[in-house]
Amino acid sequence: MTALSPAPPAPFPGRPPRRPGTWYPGETQSPADVKALGANTVRVVLSDGYRWSRNSPQDVAAVIRNCKANRLICVLEVHDTTGYGEDSAAGTLDHAADYWISLEDVLAGQEDYVIINIGNEPWGNTNPAGWTEPTIAAVKELRAAGFQHTIMVDAPNWGQDWQGVMRADARTVYDADTTGNLLFSIHMYSVFDTAQEITHYLNAFVTAKLPVVIGEFGGPADQYGDPDEDTMMATAEQLRLGYPAWSWSGDTDPVLDLATDFDPARLSSWGRRVFQGRQRHRRDLARGRGLRRHRARHPGPDRTGHPDCIRRLGHLGHPDLARGH
Repeated sequence: MTALSPAPPAPFPGRPPRRPGTWYPGETQSPADVKALGANTVRVVLSDGYRWSRNSPQDVAAVIRNCKANRLICVLEVHDTTGYGEDSAAGTLDHAADYWISLEDVLAGQEDYVIINIGNEPWGNTNPAGWTEPTIAAVKELRAAGFQHTIMVDAPNWGQDWQGVMRADARTVYDADTTGNLLFSIHMYSVFDTAQEITHYLNAFVTAKLPVVIGEFGGPADQYGDPDEDTMMATAEQLRLGYPAWSWSGDTDPVLDLATDFDPARLSSWGRRVFQGRQRHRRDLARGRGLRRHRARHPGPDRTGHPDCIRRLGHLGHPDLARGH
């Protein structure tokens, strides 16, 4: 494999699926299945042990080997942080950072193939302004430990940033990471039900020259509203941003599963929309080339101001193999 130069039609705007590694450890065929459908990235759910069974270094090494064998970029995320501050069962970003550091021996040398998503949706709706400092602290802790990987940070408000904290503080967070290898992730569900909301949010980052991806999104309507997934996908393509859909299979809400029972021959209507919809241009699928080699060929920011490796990471692939909810 050669990695971060992902998926469908555009540089990094991915449509990677997410694989629920910590909940369905036996589903090791999923990366090969989503690769066959055109994905170039997979986002994998891990646990740092705070809420679910801790994934061991051996678990994580096996996931990375599987991704590389299938020529997939591997986005690893700790799920235990989901909804911190509002969900009393959620863990902190500091706890997640300690977990990543405990995996240093496994992750070292994988910088070309692995993105570290420090914590999934690491703040709920209670005092979302509290997200900023712990996010900066977690990023600095990983950098101080020697991590040179691309780091992805999710927004507060259960990832949807509907109060605009990440958008307002993104520059401060970005500047706190001296490597410039930091990526912001907005999750788009029913909060983003109009074209104006979607385009306004994404363009705010592009205009500010701050790397961003739609790190998760869903199309099916729920009790809160009906996401405008067509605008999400079209705008991501236009701006050359990543847009991984949620989720491959096994979600608590099956309407968000792209495949039924992890079977790639049984795509849901949502799965057909993502994998077979008009936004997918299979002829342009990129094979991973390895972040480092790509950087050597394309140093510096692209026309949007994003570091080129992150821009290419954008067309990541397909849906999240497990939803970061």
